[in-house]
Amino acid sequence: MKKHSICEKTAKRRRNTTIITATLAVIASGVCFALMQLRIPNMHVIFYLVLGCSVLLVAYLVIRTLSAYEKYSRLASILKLCYIFFIAVGAAGFITLQVLIISGAHTDEAEAGCVIVLGAGLRNDVPSLILRTRLNAAAEYMKEHEDVPVIVSGGLGRGETITEAEAMFRYLQARGIDESRIRKEESSTSTRENLLFSFNMLEEMGLDAGNVKVAIVTNEFHLYRAKLIAGKEGIDAAGIAAPTPGFYLRLLYSVREAIALAAELLFR
Repeated sequence: MKKHSICEKTAKRRRNTTIITATLAVIASGVCFALMQLRIPNMHVIFYLVLGCSVLLVAYLVIRTLSAYEKYSRLASILKLCYIFFIAVGAAGFITLQVLIISGAHTDEAEAGCVIVLGAGLRNDVPSLILRTRLNAAAEYMKEHEDVPVIVSGGLGRGETITEAEAMFRYLQARGIDESRIRKEESSTSTRENLLFSFNMLEEMGLDAGNVKVAIVTNEFHLYRAKLIAGKEGIDAAGIAAPTPGFYLRLLYSVREAIALAAELLFR
């Protein structure tokens, strides 16, 4: 009787802990989602991190709670094995994706006939911090290669009054790049569209799209996927790596990029 009473108390305590944690997880995820809708910088990455960690934590607590009940002990054991397997596969997959991302995080030495700068969002109609690093890398390359034109690629985002391409055009122009060398691609909303729509402009610029090599300018964490997409679309591309400022941004974007790369490899 005493042992049974202790088990009941343990089960009740674990059940209450699970309910409280699940409630807090829902609240935290909801707050992050609301902030994401307000377009707080990088909040979408934080939302997915909070949501993912919440699901894993609550799942662990549910299994732990079930194990306190004798009639659910077998089910709890099976779920525990599934949970461990899921964590192991997820960790192995994440490490593999990070190795791939790191393998492409460098500037290629090949000479390019055109530069394409991929958009990365605006803040109050000016380039975001991440986008500024890309534009600075592009400007440096263009000053060293004075005959190479550039396509700045990015459409109109939610809450923006000008396209990313227009903001990028102004930024490069203000840093001494002749406007005659800059072309704007103002319709794209994704990396694939950035590349395809920009590539389709090469003939209009007097370049042989079938033979020209393009240099994709983006942050180092994004280069592997960008060049992967370019290769799938038949684009001969090299990479120019822009540094990602700060540990916080590098951490957030490495997680985000791993998810995006997994989707590209599995579903494209």
